[in-house]
Amino acid sequence: MLPKFLPATTLVSVEGVGGLVRLAIVVVVCAALAALINHRGRLGHGLDDLSAALRACLQLGVVGLLILGVLGSWWLTAGFITLMLSVASVTAGRRLNPKGQWWWGFAPVVLGAVPVAFGLMLSGLIPRETIAVVPIVGILIGGSMTATTLAGKRALDALRTRHGEYEAALSIGLMPRDSALLVARADAALALVPGLDQTRTVGLVTLPGAFVGMLLGGASPLQAAAVQLVVLVALLLVQAIAVLITVQLVAAGYFSPPVTE
Repeated sequence: MLPKFLPATTLVSVEGVGGLVRLAIVVVVCAALAALINHRGRLGHGLDDLSAALRACLQLGVVGLLILGVLGSWWLTAGFITLMLSVASVTAGRRLNPKGQWWWGFAPVVLGAVPVAFGLMLSGLIPRETIAVVPIVGILIGGSMTATTLAGKRALDALRTRHGEYEAALSIGLMPRDSALLVARADAALALVPGLDQTRTVGLVTLPGAFVGMLLGGASPLQAAAVQLVVLVALLLVQAIAVLITVQLVAAGYFSPPVTE
């Protein structure tokens, strides 16, 4: 006999004024401590922690107010997904080349997330309903953005710090693009490691949000596991595409020159 599943519940309680006060205190304390640790440990990004927390509060508040209206229309849903893609692409592009051709960030982010999202919808595994499409597509876009940023930063750093290896490759007759790939490809591939580790250890080290959210929403363990499995393997594909395109763009000099003197 199958067990009785959990009734719908929530991970965080914010009922009433007291709940909102507790939420504000926790957010402020965590962000402030993160900023303090970064500052005292000379890690940098201290102010970035505070600004990121503030932006998250404002953006989640606005999205929370708008999301029900957005989900009521496929046109609005398509517009919201376009906005997510644009923000993710600009964020990744500016991380890699804030003063130059940052618009190339659209290539790995969009080409990584969009085809995989369409494939999942065509497979029939994801219900063709806005309430199902938006969160899963959002997860894929976020994974594509992160992979693009990490791969690009690693590749650019490798080309800057291993200039001699790049010149050695040129000296034996390799083309500039091939020389850059020889130096940067392995470093860029490290961007795949977090996703691989998360997939390998899921259920043993971490219980991802999609899995827990489905359970707390009243879904069966099989349904929750199926959703999380689809999300994880889709993310592996999204990130592989994004990293491949990113390292090719870096090697071709689109984010910045392959090598700095």
